[in-house]
Amino acid sequence: MRSYSFFTIVLLCVAILIVDVLSFYWLRDITQLIQANWLKHTIHILFWCFTIGLITAIMVLKITLDDISPQRKHRLVSSLYGLTMSSFIPKIIFVITISILYFGNVIFSEKHSLLIIPLVGLLSGFLPFGVIAYGIFRAVYNFKIYHHKIHFKTLPKAFNNLKIIHISDIHLGSFNKRYQVLDKAVNLINHQHPDLILFTGDLVNNYAWELEGWENTFKKLKAKLGKYAVLGNHDYGDYSEWDSKEEKRNNLQKIKVFYDTIGFNLLLNTSDTLSYLNEKIAIVGVENWGNPPFKQYGHLDVAMDYVVNIPFKILLSHDPSHWDEEVIEKTDIALTLSGHTHGMQLGFTYKNKTWSPIKYKYKRWAGLYHHKEQYLYVNRGLGWIGFPGRLGMRPEISVLKLYSN
Repeated sequence: MRSYSFFTIVLLCVAILIVDVLSFYWLRDITQLIQANWLKHTIHILFWCFTIGLITAIMVLKITLDDISPQRKHRLVSSLYGLTMSSFIPKIIFVITISILYFGNVIFSEKHSLLIIPLVGLLSGFLPFGVIAYGIFRAVYNFKIYHHKIHFKTLPKAFNNLKIIHISDIHLGSFNKRYQVLDKAVNLINHQHPDLILFTGDLVNNYAWELEGWENTFKKLKAKLGKYAVLGNHDYGDYSEWDSKEEKRNNLQKIKVFYDTIGFNLLLNTSDTLSYLNEKIAIVGVENWGNPPFKQYGHLDVAMDYVVNIPFKILLSHDPSHWDEEVIEKTDIALTLSGHTHGMQLGFTYKNKTWSPIKYKYKRWAGLYHHKEQYLYVNRGLGWIGFPGRLGMRPEISVLKLYSN
């Protein structure tokens, strides 16, 4: 878990206080429309109680962070982060909107502006709050199934109509042991009756203890031909502080053992071969490979050594950047599956167009891409990390049907 300095936390609290002072300045103009003094004073008191309570909670958590267990620490940080975001962003929008309307008012008469400006300003605060609250409490686990059909010239006839479930970025620590939530996703997956379930990494946020109690959930996943996985950047524990290298290695080893426990074949720079009616396809899996600052544990050439002579290959590689750097034009891998981006957990879709700010960082960030006869699918992730919600970027279960031309 990333640790911020005391000075950084103080700056955050100062920023919250400044925004709340400005918000309260404009809020008083709006509450002037309320005739009942008791209601007006109650709103003012509740406003400052929330502000003082939030700042106090952030400071107390920072001071006592080292004395809190990792499990409880994660829950508290996630809750406070969501509360801060759902309060801070709407208030900023509220302050900016009402300031522009007030100081740049050239549309409304003075009579109308006394009513319209406060109402528009109030709406500008409540609307973002409602959207963010929906993203945190509803959309974050509103799983969506994406269906895609892909045709390949090299896919053996025996594997025509192969159905793959692709999932990624579960981040179990963010579920806080709410097993019943992920059970819904498991039921959706099993209802598709997949031939293969392929998982492309980030099972945890950082720690192996996040896996406690999840064995029964993952054991319910059913696939006719097998279940395969690779590691993601968060699975290595690189974003945590460890007392020793051995402690970090033990954490990673426990994660690897968990895959064996739940019946997943964890591919660590290696491959496996599936045979049916005397024809074969290969599942290739590399450890995490990303552009700096992300680590490059993956060795595609090593993984490919096992299946050089198999004409149809499916690659599991957590970071989609790997496809452009080492896959297309350099290998005969037909289909690559990745995750990692989460679609930034933020975006919007209009008809067949999807947009997210993450596109300015990643060339391939969500959905299906192709270059000549090679395809890449980037899953939007099943869980979340950082912001405890999703806005216009629902958690994804990908259903890929492969056809032989």
